Amino acid sequence: MVNRLNRFRLGIYEELGVRPIINAGGTFTYLGGSMMEPEVLAAMNDAAKHFVDMAELAKRAGEIVAEITGAGAGLVTSGAAASLAFAAAGCMTGMDPAKVARLPDTTGMKNEIVVQRKHRNPHDHHLRVTGVKLVEVGDMFRTSSWEVEAAINERTAALVYFIYDPMPGTLSLEKNIELAHAHNLPIIVDAAAEVPPFENLRNFTDMGVDLVAFSGGKAILGPNDTGILIGRKDLIEASSMNAFPEDYPKPFGAFGIGRTMKVSKEQIVGLVVALKRYAKRDHKADMNRWKKMAEFMARELNVIPNMKASVVILEQNPRPICIPKIEVSIDERASGMSASELVKRLITEEPRIAVVHWPSYHRSIYLNPQCLLDGEEKIVVNRIKSILSP
Repeated sequence: MVNRLNRFRLGIYEELGVRPIINAGGTFTYLGGSMMEPEVLAAMNDAAKHFVDMAELAKRAGEIVAEITGAGAGLVTSGAAASLAFAAAGCMTGMDPAKVARLPDTTGMKNEIVVQRKHRNPHDHHLRVTGVKLVEVGDMFRTSSWEVEAAINERTAALVYFIYDPMPGTLSLEKNIELAHAHNLPIIVDAAAEVPPFENLRNFTDMGVDLVAFSGGKAILGPNDTGILIGRKDLIEASSMNAFPEDYPKPFGAFGIGRTMKVSKEQIVGLVVALKRYAKRDHKADMNRWKKMAEFMARELNVIPNMKASVVILEQNPRPICIPKIEVSIDERASGMSASELVKRLITEEPRIAVVHWPSYHRSIYLNPQCLLDGEEKIVVNRIKSILSP
């Protein structure tokens, strides 16, 4: 772990009147993603000192992404959300510049993407911004193969699969790949947060996925507003044609939808350097460090009356290795404090601490050591102890 400035030396945030947060939640975009390493920041600073042909830079960056991931081709984007938009756009327009210039008007194009109803989520809006129509299959309990096949027609551009913790009843990724390819259709996968493990940068394309979107600002430790799209060379070229910058001609004066999702030279360079560093990291050491932190926090929190904490490590496909997290439950009646109240006090009082709590889904609180600096695990448990002390 690289030593960084103490977070309580606020610097620019103090000038702006913004209070930093100790992040025990994870690499969420709303918390700033992750913390870039000094080498990444230095590279971005160097990139800011020069002008460059943006299309040339984008092309070379895509080649490096492909080399590291083993994919047919790659594209650096302004985030996994943009990667999804470019994937959908590429599947609809192909290399037709007139179609590229016309989006989100999809008249005359294959403009439908098949998605399981249980996979509908706020992120599918990133597909719909292109003008594509999402065709739901299945219900909130299960999806059957025949429902997917029945939804496929002459307007179908692709299938899409969102990677989350496996949900009972959903049709597997393997089956979706099989069905898509049986109908000569590509399949798009949202794998924004699916590293670690590092192997997932190759696993999905090795399985036969045609286009995969990853975040560059999470475990890869690149700029928060970067992402990558990898996959089949022809589809990446079509997706790139909708992006900005791009290296493919369009009618004079025309921009694709990617003009609103442009990525700067500094971001492209930062992502490439971060990805190179991530490929060389000691991933086992990272996992051992997180596990040690998690075990410490669980042990310390279990000392608190009316609280139970345990380390949760999920090992499942298509996410074979998950970061160890701490599941914390509170006896709200005995302690006189609800989980929601504890979470509110943690994020509003000093030091501010972010944790994971979705009361509409689960009453537990989750602590994630992934973004904690050395020693911050002690601050987290001591803060919780102080709040719950009589």
